[in-house]
Amino acid sequence: MSNARPQGNQAPLPSELYDEAYFLTACEGYDEFLRTEGEHLSRRLRQAFAFAAVEAGMTVLDIGCGRGEIVRHVVRIGARGFGIDYAQAAVRLSQRTMHNETGVYGIARANARHLPFADAQFDRVLMFDVVEHLQPWELEVTLQEAKRVLKPGGQIVIHTAPNRWYDVYAYPLVRTVRTIMGQGKHYPRNPRALNVAVNTEVHVNEQDMWRLRRHLQRAGFKDVRVWLDTPPQNRQEGALMAALRHIAFRWVPFAWFFQREVFAVARR
Repeated sequence: MSNARPQGNQAPLPSELYDEAYFLTACEGYDEFLRTEGEHLSRRLRQAFAFAAVEAGMTVLDIGCGRGEIVRHVVRIGARGFGIDYAQAAVRLSQRTMHNETGVYGIARANARHLPFADAQFDRVLMFDVVEHLQPWELEVTLQEAKRVLKPGGQIVIHTAPNRWYDVYAYPLVRTVRTIMGQGKHYPRNPRALNVAVNTEVHVNEQDMWRLRRHLQRAGFKDVRVWLDTPPQNRQEGALMAALRHIAFRWVPFAWFFQREVFAVARR
């Protein structure tokens, strides 16, 4: 299949949007990266990485390697780690992160739609907080490329946020309630601006469970598992709000709308 942009589809985001400031002030895990100089992963990245079940001797590709801390963790397990990113700033950061590592690894600037690897090279392909930055047609091509470079039986592991159904259906209700409570200034009209304003520029393709599953199935992956989770709330707002949060985040079908993180694992 051609990797050319289908006529009429949205253009890819320019790589220049992803400068060093983005990776060190906005990109998931930046605070933990700065605090520990990349030694430790953020809660979200740590959880996603655990699902990959990387073992010594494996060969692992991190698509959208960002600052490089995932590649570092791969190498320290005893696996061979490779990271690609189409942002030059990410390549520089990742190379600095990996500078003193002695394991087998490689960092390169490359586009996920044109992976510079032969077929069936990797036991794992990781895509952490990348999917939401790819136009739908780009995601289709990228998943096909990921499947191509995976060994038979190899796995792709994905984390993406936020859950599209939260933004479309739950967030307007949350914003209304918070506005009534006098907290509306913290809840912008555009849900992409919640917590990280730059996401209004770089998020173009949020997923829900069903949409991400369809993407993976269309790409030819097998044993597709997709599920939701949510960050710890840790709020002290009284028994009523605690009960409402419990229902929203833990009871089906409400959890399909209120849980904010989407995980997926699938097999070639």
